[in-house]
Amino acid sequence: MRITIFAAGSRGDVQPCNMLGKALQEEGYSIVLAAPENFALLARAHGLHMHPLRGDVQQIMDSQTGKRFMESGGGNPIQSIRAMRTMLGPIAIQMAEDAFEASREAEALISLAVFALFARTIVEVRGIPLVNVEPTPLLPTRAFPAPGWPIQSNLGGLHNRLSGSVMLRVIWEWYRPFVNRFRSRFGLQPFAGGDFHRVLASTPLLGAYSPKVIPRPADSPATAQATGYWFQDALPEWRPPPGLEAFLQSGKPPVYVGFGSMGRKDPARFATIVLDALSESGQRGLLLAGWGGMRPLTIPGTVFTIDSAPHNWLFPRMAAVVHHGGAGTTAEGLRAGVPTVIVPFIVDQPFWGKRVRALGVGPEPIPLRKLTSGKLALAIREAVTSPQMRQNAADLGTAIRAEDGLGNAVRLVKQHLGA
Repeated sequence: MRITIFAAGSRGDVQPCNMLGKALQEEGYSIVLAAPENFALLARAHGLHMHPLRGDVQQIMDSQTGKRFMESGGGNPIQSIRAMRTMLGPIAIQMAEDAFEASREAEALISLAVFALFARTIVEVRGIPLVNVEPTPLLPTRAFPAPGWPIQSNLGGLHNRLSGSVMLRVIWEWYRPFVNRFRSRFGLQPFAGGDFHRVLASTPLLGAYSPKVIPRPADSPATAQATGYWFQDALPEWRPPPGLEAFLQSGKPPVYVGFGSMGRKDPARFATIVLDALSESGQRGLLLAGWGGMRPLTIPGTVFTIDSAPHNWLFPRMAAVVHHGGAGTTAEGLRAGVPTVIVPFIVDQPFWGKRVRALGVGPEPIPLRKLTSGKLALAIREAVTSPQMRQNAADLGTAIRAEDGLGNAVRLVKQHLGA
């Protein structure tokens, strides 16, 4: 069976889709990964055929609109609509057109759930089945506040469910003009506000996260299943950058600090906050520069800087991990079994920060706008020295490592596609 997988976004969005494609290919499926061109090396490393999509998330987030969006934290869902439309406008329909072309020979389409309405349009025209996948929960539930909702405190089932409905409407408004313009090209009726929820709830939906981290809500539809995480392990040929292993062996385990694809207007100042926090907390540090360009001008001997390293190799060697709370990075920190400190920037990251805290595997998240070296130092110190937090993190890591997320996902795809 020929399957196209439609994935776009940051590495945390695309990488799980890449790993699902690899697992399905190993089961005999013919896979095409439709993803932005800057992920070509990732696809090639795992033997996947890739159909490039126009649009580079790194460039979008490096734009002035992208940086302002991250500086504000995207805390106002209504205001986020204008920012997202500005960022998506130049590429949204191009991306959908490229995904449509990538599915020309497909007998099924798997799509990131955030693009479910583009995907539904493609499968309507192609006459093929659709499976949606999500790194972060999207469907409204009484169990917890919606990712992206500005109030992440659990104020009860009614509030939680309402927050989910509102956030689905907000995401729909991000894409509405582009989705319906795309549909008009095929003579299809435009979607309305409730169609996003309807499509998500009526289509097979695979959650690429652990039920140990997000237990299945009682009000989830039968079509939605959490499989466990879809991890990528370090490739056999990967080698640590020069000096890294010597640094790790030269003292106590360091604290990892990295913020992935999240940019800053003043990355040098941000790096200074991080270095001061490490110094105040008395910890050695490993600093990941990332897309945000967090490169301090002066680096003390207690800190090592790298451009990249596989999280599954790096995180188990850390005393704790500090990051932005992206779904993929959070998953890797939890798998490693070390405490997590989250400094959320935008959208779903405050949700993961609160989830880490609720699980007892990390301190209270520090929103970006409230970040100071003192607050970060206190959080790092708690993560490194709390015996209970460290034990909770170790226990959760053991449970997550015992799961077979990709195996469960492949089984469900087979079940849904009847192949």
